[in-house]
Amino acid sequence: MTETPTAPLSPREAARCELQRLWDGDEFEARLRACESRYHIHHRFNLRLNRGELAPFQVRAWVANRFYYQVNIPRKDAAVLANCEDRAERRRWIERMLDHDGRGDFAGAHAGGIEAWLRLAQAVGLEAADLWSHRHVQPGVRFAVDAYVNFARQRPWEEAAISSLTEMFAPKIHADRLAGWPALYPWIDVEGLAYFRSRIPLATRDVEHGLEVARRWCTTRARQERAISILHFKLDILWSMLDAIERGFPDDMPLELQP
Repeated sequence: MTETPTAPLSPREAARCELQRLWDGDEFEARLRACESRYHIHHRFNLRLNRGELAPFQVRAWVANRFYYQVNIPRKDAAVLANCEDRAERRRWIERMLDHDGRGDFAGAHAGGIEAWLRLAQAVGLEAADLWSHRHVQPGVRFAVDAYVNFARQRPWEEAAISSLTEMFAPKIHADRLAGWPALYPWIDVEGLAYFRSRIPLATRDVEHGLEVARRWCTTRARQERAISILHFKLDILWSMLDAIERGFPDDMPLELQP
């Protein structure tokens, strides 16, 4: 019996099929990495920071405001753990909390990323009390960071894990600071830059795990596109933080208001 030839798809049907097509692993990862164009490494404030164009008070303002983000990262990770029922995954994810809060005797290399950020603050001329009081934190920074923590609390742990994939782009921004700051900002004690150095290998490790979670969870095209939108959300958080810092600490800020 002669088979009836299959009619070719109409342009609309072909487009619908393409929209439903699951991206393979390499294409999915490539699309996630393509979000780098939205990373705050391209923000005007960061560009000025890495060209040595900011005054000391603006560098201090950035350090103080970014600290609010740093101290909330373990809270975000705690939310991931609370929402995750898989013990094996929790055992892997808890390393991120310890990376920031410290481990063991909490001394030296075990002190954690928050302690390293406090050393950066000291290197730029801030006291620990300045950071812990959050008195220099701009409302826009607080709003953005709190929104991120609430996202991690309220959404499935896999979505919060995917939001952390902004770490794909972090090694470059840390390397830029390590390469440029000693010459551009000689008044900053180079020992204070240890945080940036420590984060490069940790970010690489975390990205491998995050991509593994994303591939396993995103079993449909809709979920893959959801992952892209989640990454956009997190990138917008980081970008809006710099918007708030830039507006809050202009070049002509009165001396008595400078941190």
